[in-house]
Amino acid sequence: MNIKAKFDHFNFNVLNLERSIQFYEQALGLKEIKRKTAADGSFILVYMGEEETGFTLELTWLRDRTEPYDLGEEEFHLCMRVSGDYDKIREYHRGMGCICYENSDMGLYFINDPDGYWIEILPLKG
Repeated sequence: MNIKAKFDHFNFNVLNLERSIQFYEQALGLKEIKRKTAADGSFILVYMGEEETGFTLELTWLRDRTEPYDLGEEEFHLCMRVSGDYDKIREYHRGMGCICYENSDMGLYFINDPDGYWIEILPLKG
């Protein structure tokens, strides 16, 4: 069997949907692509994306969830490549107070969202 697959989306569960949407808009320029609300109001799915790849980040809000999610040892992460002046973007993120790890030798840094998920930030490949 020859299976061909392509990436579609990645999911983060969030406690405050509007706060998370605002963070991804402000920090990474992502926009809400689509939204699905359960008929009984038990969950809302919001897909955040950009125009180039079609890949989306699914933010899942569960009505009955009140305690923070256990992110384990945070050994997983999402990676985003940003266009423009990488150093200025890093300073922008520093001003937002969301940089949680930097490795200058490797030329990368991570930001964390309001729920503690880590997002690696790299420049676009030249």
